Amino acid sequence: MTPRERVLSAVRRERIDRTPRDFWAERPAWTRLLARLGLDGGESGEERVLEGLDIDIRHLSANEPAETEVAPGLFQNFWGERFVFKPTPWGPMRDDRKGALAGAQSLDEIARFPFPSPDDVDYSEIPERCRRWDRHAIIYGFADVWQRPGLVRGWEEWFIDLIERPDWVRFLCRTFTEYYLEDYARAAEASRGRIDIYLLISDLGTQRGPLIPLDMFRSFVAPYLLEMIERIHALGGLVLFHSCGAIARFIPDLIALGVDILDPIQPAGPDMAPERLKAAFGDRLCFHGGIDMQRLLPTGTPDDVRAEAKRYCDAFGGTGYILSPAHLFQPDVPPENILATYS
Repeated sequence: MTPRERVLSAVRRERIDRTPRDFWAERPAWTRLLARLGLDGGESGEERVLEGLDIDIRHLSANEPAETEVAPGLFQNFWGERFVFKPTPWGPMRDDRKGALAGAQSLDEIARFPFPSPDDVDYSEIPERCRRWDRHAIIYGFADVWQRPGLVRGWEEWFIDLIERPDWVRFLCRTFTEYYLEDYARAAEASRGRIDIYLLISDLGTQRGPLIPLDMFRSFVAPYLLEMIERIHALGGLVLFHSCGAIARFIPDLIALGVDILDPIQPAGPDMAPERLKAAFGDRLCFHGGIDMQRLLPTGTPDDVRAEAKRYCDAFGGTGYILSPAHLFQPDVPPENILATYS
């Protein structure tokens, strides 16, 4: 099978020759891995790693405006998320701070913020990247219609808004949704329909359970997810929905909304165990991720990592699963453990 055929067949839970593989890593983790392998940085070195590990998926993005420094050491992206860069031995890592709309006193003040437009984004490199990755499954984007608005607003204010100012929440979710509906349509046009999977993100869980109750999810999150999912399906794509945490309570609703693939199935309790997910939802959903980023990958041995990767592949019965870490590889993961995930 080609990598693309393998991924699409796995999502449809059809027979495949082996479990497909995906690879996500933070920039410092890439730097550490490439140095360990003696490879040059940049796309050529990264592509050699992906080919060597038989990674079936490639990640595609458009070129967004660069962040700006709004105060010494404090940066802001085009949405208004704010962050600092903390040093690691392999390069800086982003650490979020309250966003540009933290402290806003009225909906009118929020509405006056200069939100971005897809007109600010450069899609011109998409056709060439799609040609380069013709044999691979392609994932596009980073659409976030609930968590990212919360980062711009500031988490403390966001959770208060959900109770006291629901119209502010709906305004921000609507603003982000309208942007990403158009962004995904433009990316699909630029790729001439070649994008297979579109990423949809909103973290809904903690280590112990949901961040918000189910009725609040249905009121403030699900309507915007549904619009995005319907648009993605109309574009001929599949939906990869990402939420960290213990989110088993939301999975039936996510299936009903039309999610095709669930990521990262973070091992945050027994309800998120692969055997339980397979038994409860394996006939309706493909799963992606699961290899523990918090303890196993940073501190386990390569043999431990290999055993856990085999457990996940076996638990899903050889299909309906894409092997990947339970978040982007972080810089504290030894390169040997990254390689062991796929060996």
